[in-house]
Amino acid sequence: MSFKHQCQAIELILSDVDGVMTDGGVIFDNQGIEAKRFHIHDGMGIHLWRKSGKPFGIVTGRSSQIVRIRATELEIDILRQGVTNKLAAVEEIQRELDLTAEQICYLGDDLPDVPVMKHVGLGVAVADACADVRRAADHVTQARGGQGAVREIIEAILQAQGRWEDLIQPYLSGR
Repeated sequence: MSFKHQCQAIELILSDVDGVMTDGGVIFDNQGIEAKRFHIHDGMGIHLWRKSGKPFGIVTGRSSQIVRIRATELEIDILRQGVTNKLAAVEEIQRELDLTAEQICYLGDDLPDVPVMKHVGLGVAVADACADVRRAADHVTQARGGQGAVREIIEAILQAQGRWEDLIQPYLSGR
């Protein structure tokens, strides 16, 4: 099946955080407070995806307040943190939203993401994902994790669905 055909079926995008929405680095200050660096282009991509009427979600093995804050800021529909079995979590989300696996895109970068990537209709690895994840993926982004990879795949899906131009037109026309 072609990449464009896979994109056309997508109704839900789910993403890991560390290594996908961030560069994979985790920073702790002297008080033990965690910080992460998110790429602003990914945030705009998520905004446009949600503006198109489709849900976006995070499924991550770690739990952190900063991810909760970023998810709230972006009005992300689904947030599952501290997930030990990502496939089970994604199957639960799939049932809750009454979707088929083919309607889901998942972005990952490391081994816990492989079962999900093999389950969904479009498994995406970021450019700097580990080799096994890149091999398991249907598509590998040009961008590295934390460097606009989420935006890249959102644009590709929206373009394949013929919705990109309408979504960006207000920005281009100044209206």
